[in-house]
Amino acid sequence: MQQVRLGNTGLKVSRLCLGCMTYGSPAWRPWVLDAEAAKPFFRAAIEKGITFFDTANGYSKGVSEEVTGRWLTEFARREEVVVATKVYTPMGPGQNEKGLSRKAILAQVDASLTRLGMDYIDLYQIHRFDYETPIEETLEALNDVVRAGKVRYIGASSMFAWQFAQMLAVSERNGWARFVSMQPQYNLVYREEEREMLPLCKAAGVGVIPWSPLARGFLAGGRTEPRTGNTERARTDELAPNFYFRDADHAVVAAVSQIARARGLSNMQVALAWVLNNPAVTAPIIGASKLGHLDDAVSALDIELSADEIARLEAPYQPKPVMGHG
Repeated sequence: MQQVRLGNTGLKVSRLCLGCMTYGSPAWRPWVLDAEAAKPFFRAAIEKGITFFDTANGYSKGVSEEVTGRWLTEFARREEVVVATKVYTPMGPGQNEKGLSRKAILAQVDASLTRLGMDYIDLYQIHRFDYETPIEETLEALNDVVRAGKVRYIGASSMFAWQFAQMLAVSERNGWARFVSMQPQYNLVYREEEREMLPLCKAAGVGVIPWSPLARGFLAGGRTEPRTGNTERARTDELAPNFYFRDADHAVVAAVSQIARARGLSNMQVALAWVLNNPAVTAPIIGASKLGHLDDAVSALDIELSADEIARLEAPYQPKPVMGHG
């Protein structure tokens, strides 16, 4: 497994990141695997050389962090892995149990550390942009948790490029810890981040760790209508119908399927290879609810798409409204 630098830092991460939203409590989402069912995935990921793991306090209301910490502690030395989690989503009924206020960040970082069973978080990310909190307040609080040794690096997730640029500028002006990574939605049926966010990250030396590189499984094929497919997530996913299922999206899937059949590959391998082909991308975040998903993801690292294949995959795309920032 190739290890690459995260942005302009000296931190090395595996070329693939295992997304841990799939592991936690089925009470949160019916497709989520509980701790025992999740165990083989962490073992297999470590065995395959994956050292980068991404979760969030909001996934399974904290249970995902507990599961992630439990199995990483069993299968790896802390120094071998890079653990990322996030803050923003509501974690209780109180008005200060959500968002990016100083109070919320300082409380939630401690809660995440407790659930993970770890002394520090490698990459602490803001899950979304908080319109109700001054960015100076958020950035100073993040700087403080870095200086306190609770967090090694900070990152961000889906927002507008102008918002991210503003936050980077404020951090630099104040000498505060700077975002080293951005986690945007990016895949063959959602490419809007190519306009501004990806060029910004490349110019600013920020690592890009895309979420949903397979469009929540949509690019795997077999989902002609919302809430259909061969997995529990496909049948119960309440967000995918808002993002995908346009005529142009189905045309993209058809192109993926055609190239996959011609090369004896799965749709997943082809779609992931396309994301990996973008030089701005550091490490896509992959989800795995079947062990075969990990095998396909790792094998995609060795797939080289031709210029003609890339052109065929990209041709059907039609611009979309910005989605996934809320």
